[in-house]
Amino acid sequence: MKLYDAAAVLRSKNSGPFEITVDALFHDPAVYYKIKDSGLINREKVSELYNISPDLISHIVFFDQALGFKITFARKVSSGTFLDRDVYGAQQHAPLMEMEVDL
Repeated sequence: MKLYDAAAVLRSKNSGPFEITVDALFHDPAVYYKIKDSGLINREKVSELYNISPDLISHIVFFDQALGFKITFARKVSSGTFLDRDVYGAQQHAPLMEMEVDL
């Protein structure tokens, strides 16, 4: 199953002009905990999906109360500058959409 199909919400947005935040929220606690406990969401995988160095990832945080996780990483170019193709960071969740999760 794709992460996009498992999540109730999968979105991204700017976290200031220099970072992107990706959020995934789930309706089903069993699905959330299975993904969390699998270790699939980690620096190495995010680095691979976004073609960035792992040290550019500042946070990967799971919030059990919200049944979700948040990933924050440095943008390749700052928001609104030359070569920025997504000023709001609203399309940066796409690499996670196709990630296979074993449920």
